[in-house]
Amino acid sequence: MKHYTVMKKESIEGLNLKSDGIYVDATLGYAGDSSEILKRVKRGQLFAFDRDLEAVQYSNEVLKKIGDNYQIFATRFSNMKVSLNSVGITKVDGILFDLGVSSPQLDESRGFSFQRDESLDMRMDRRDYLTAKNVVNEYSLEDLKRIFYQYGEEDRSDSIANLIVEQRKIKKIETTLELVSIIEKAVGANYFYKKHPERNIFQAIRIEVNEELKDLEMALESAIDLLNSKGRIVVVTFHSLEDRIVKNIFKKYSEVDPVVKGLPVIPDEYLPKLKIISKKPLLPSVEEIQENSRSKSAKLRIAERI
Repeated sequence: MKHYTVMKKESIEGLNLKSDGIYVDATLGYAGDSSEILKRVKRGQLFAFDRDLEAVQYSNEVLKKIGDNYQIFATRFSNMKVSLNSVGITKVDGILFDLGVSSPQLDESRGFSFQRDESLDMRMDRRDYLTAKNVVNEYSLEDLKRIFYQYGEEDRSDSIANLIVEQRKIKKIETTLELVSIIEKAVGANYFYKKHPERNIFQAIRIEVNEELKDLEMALESAIDLLNSKGRIVVVTFHSLEDRIVKNIFKKYSEVDPVVKGLPVIPDEYLPKLKIISKKPLLPSVEEIQENSRSKSAKLRIAERI
């Protein structure tokens, strides 16, 4: 299984691992990060999350060759707190999020890629009902415009949504390249080859299908609650929508609550919960981008529980 873990060295260093600590890999994927964590926490524990059952099965085989002090939860990371509490874990020493779609998911026939002809699926968890095909063929015109603009930040969202609705009246849209063709027709060849709106539209549909941004907000809130004092949270994002959520939540919990700011004595519950370790996001090296072009949009942020 060919998989490249983006900014692995920086992520692992950012966690500031202790050999007897309890750590969470919120995005197990194909065990790139988890393998490194497990090697370093011989007397500790690793808990990992992924809703992709194929990734869970593959990673379990990888991790059991390293140690047995781990547990995988085959569920979305927004269920992190409930899942950990169910096995008696209420506090941890570090949590890692490596967001986005893994290389194997892009390379499998799941409809994530706009470069091959595949069925419109885009589910990270194939147990879920909603697929990209449902979104494209069943969502209202207004909902399509909204998700294309909100989640894809695409300037031609209206034109693309309008043509999708027209085309699906003639024939159901079944495959990725059918959708790409409609996007090109909607915006014209000049805009299409200059701006590549298909990237934005596929991103928007994927986020909608997997509820990625809502899940991320919920999981970050849970993660902050779960961290021990001096525990680290490390997040690698791959587009501006994810990074904005991380930046805003880190900012919210690293400042005094504005309601009580200026009071001579501030109650503990209103004091900052986080200290920002990386004031500006860390970026992949030139060498890493040359080795793996998918890493070029990555940003890594680190915060520590006070």
